[in-house]
Amino acid sequence: MSSRLLVRRLQSSRALLSCSGASMTGTRASPREQSTQQQQQHQRVLTEDNVFDNLVKMEYAVRGPLLLRALEIEKELKKGAQKPFKEVIKANVGDAHAMGQKPVTFLRQVLAIALYPELLEDPRYPEDAKSRARVILEGCKGFSVGSYSESAGIEVIRKHAAKYIEERDGGIPSDYRNVILSNGASDGIKAFLKLFNERIDGRPTGVLIPIPQYPLYSATIAEFGLQQCGYYLDEDNKWALDTSELERALGEARRHCNPRVLVVINPGNPTGQVLSRENIEAVVRFAYKNRLFLLADEVYQDNIYHKDCCFHSFKKVITEMGEPYVNMELASFMSISKGYMGECGLRGGYGEIVNMDPKVMAILLKSISATLCPTVVGQAAMDVVVNPPKPSEPSYKQFQMEKESTLKSLAERSRLVVDTLNGIPGYHANPAMGAMYVFPRIDLPEKAIKAAKAAGQEPDVFYAFKLLESTGICVIPGSGFGQRPGTYHFRTTILPQKDKIKSMLGQLKEFHLKFLQEYS
Repeated sequence: MSSRLLVRRLQSSRALLSCSGASMTGTRASPREQSTQQQQQHQRVLTEDNVFDNLVKMEYAVRGPLLLRALEIEKELKKGAQKPFKEVIKANVGDAHAMGQKPVTFLRQVLAIALYPELLEDPRYPEDAKSRARVILEGCKGFSVGSYSESAGIEVIRKHAAKYIEERDGGIPSDYRNVILSNGASDGIKAFLKLFNERIDGRPTGVLIPIPQYPLYSATIAEFGLQQCGYYLDEDNKWALDTSELERALGEARRHCNPRVLVVINPGNPTGQVLSRENIEAVVRFAYKNRLFLLADEVYQDNIYHKDCCFHSFKKVITEMGEPYVNMELASFMSISKGYMGECGLRGGYGEIVNMDPKVMAILLKSISATLCPTVVGQAAMDVVVNPPKPSEPSYKQFQMEKESTLKSLAERSRLVVDTLNGIPGYHANPAMGAMYVFPRIDLPEKAIKAAKAAGQEPDVFYAFKLLESTGICVIPGSGFGQRPGTYHFRTTILPQKDKIKSMLGQLKEFHLKFLQEYS
């Protein structure tokens, strides 16, 4: 029994004894005793001491204390507070539209029509947008996106997603019954990991995750009572994934838990690396040898910037490797929040789960049915991503132009951020091959490290708070993602538009030089 639970039970026992003692004697309680009893009667049922402990332990750095302080500062600025800056730049989260990225015209046209079907008669909207919206609406009950869909998502959209996957992978078949739509990739990943909550021989399931990692994983693992098993990416080799490090992490994990899941984020978040075909094959062989269910987080598959890199899906590689790998269990995830779309707020995503035991697949479908269905508007947006305009259709030219322009701009900003950071004393940034972030390492002076410890903060947290209060720039410390002991990082997005990102980088450099002067 945990000490926390023991304390709770002792408190309950004392309360019961107190109540029974009063009733047995039949004596009237004194005014002071009555006041105490009234206070006890009005105590809250749910308190910090009895709330679900896993939620207390759970942390999500991307929306943690730094963002809360950034939001407070925004309110202070609106009230006229004098600061050494005029605005807060939220470089903490991959929210493209919040940073000025324009929505894709065709996607919003389809959504507008789906939300207001009278626009099907409006000559201002192109016919291909109308036909897409009509197909979506025909898949909805009552011809309305305001109706519930099937729990796994609208069937026609799942079929379009399967066809998209098939074309992406060069013709390798995809069964729409293995595709599940979700509220962003995050909900799909959480629904999948929930399947591993069962303890085996009294030990929790271990989930191997990269370090640094996207905090969704550490937060979900803590919430579900799973065991986090970190494997370090090789920063000195452009954040490569080394299978010898996987072996080390697995051996360590087996001492505490039952490792059953291997998470790979490709392209990487927060590190921006893109795995080579050879690297993926090595990971597949490792997972097969050690009977691990592969979870491939592939939400940045459109965000490839380096000329020597290209995206290889885990499903394609596993299939082309042939026997015995072709029957491996794999769950891969995609989202409308990233890529060229950046539609974070619409919450659309899908997961393709292959080679799962059919009985377990039925349990997964039963589990997600309790949430009724993913948002239908998000499903409609996903349909545009997996079923974009064809070359013969009127919207194709504009759609391609907007898509390519956005991806080209992201690539330019990625290079700009890396080059600028590497020009700042004490900064070391690997080239971002993909995704939407840069994760530089900072050499912090010993005096700053001691000041951080005196303030009860991690050194990178101390640095990030100083940066926020001095410049209005909100980044996330590396300790929120995990990092090798003795190293300090932060994650910044590359999403602010070019003029703003140049200004942001200039402020960052000026701050850092003053910081070094103060603490050296």
